[in-house]
Amino acid sequence: MSSAMQEPTFLILTALADRPLHGYGIITDVARISDGRARLRAGTLYAALDRLQSDGLVAPDHEEVVEGRLRRYYRITRDGAAALSAEVDRLRRRAEVAARRLAALRPPPANASPV
Repeated sequence: MSSAMQEPTFLILTALADRPLHGYGIITDVARISDGRARLRAGTLYAALDRLQSDGLVAPDHEEVVEGRLRRYYRITRDGAAALSAEVDRLRRRAEVAARRLAALRPPPANASPV
């Protein structure tokens, strides 16, 4: 059984799943997809990107200079997409169990006839 992916890793890989992004783009997208709950600081993000790159889950995509500053874009790799997909499946299974158990707690509608 594989271990759960840390939330920052999940959010970074999710941000990169549809297109390469530079650091600020990743920070902004992570905040958006987490409804503002997760806020990555630049130092935290770049340490995570270094680790994810070492693990083969992300890779540099390209660089550009904007207003005199270098922007490095990162992309998810095939291994990163596979890891993200496995985590989505793991989370989906757990959410389905929780939904079934919650449904069992709900009382029948007031107008339902007894069986």
